[in-house]
Amino acid sequence: MPGADGEQADAMTVAARRAEELYATDRTCQSLGITLGEVGPGRASVSMRVTAEMTNGYGIGHGGYVFLLADAAFAYACNSYASVNVAQSAQVTFLRPARVGADLVAEATERERVGRTGLYDVTVRTSDGEVVAEFRGQSQMLSGNPFAGRG
Repeated sequence: MPGADGEQADAMTVAARRAEELYATDRTCQSLGITLGEVGPGRASVSMRVTAEMTNGYGIGHGGYVFLLADAAFAYACNSYASVNVAQSAQVTFLRPARVGADLVAEATERERVGRTGLYDVTVRTSDGEVVAEFRGQSQMLSGNPFAGRG
């Protein structure tokens, strides 16, 4: 298949560039210490350490922060192409509590893209591999960039 390696390299470059551009203006991820990991076409990983400020009334990681981490991985994965995508819907299933001091990693994987819609699964794990949550997000591709120049 002529040019397949070059096309894959180009796709990886686009994905990395898009992730860097988005992260540079992602104040939420930056302020929470969420870091960008590996990114490729239709996939991305991010990580975060659970702090005491992120706990709920039971002293465990607030589900909103776990959702946010998964949503960030989803956002970077669905925006790894040369298009602007936003979340249309998302849901999460919490399986284990996130403990203070835990390093969480969220890995997003594209399941399907059809027309302007994408479907992504995200697994949130502790650094020792325990699954904390499973997230599924549906993205919608926008025409142009309606957010350009805003900030």
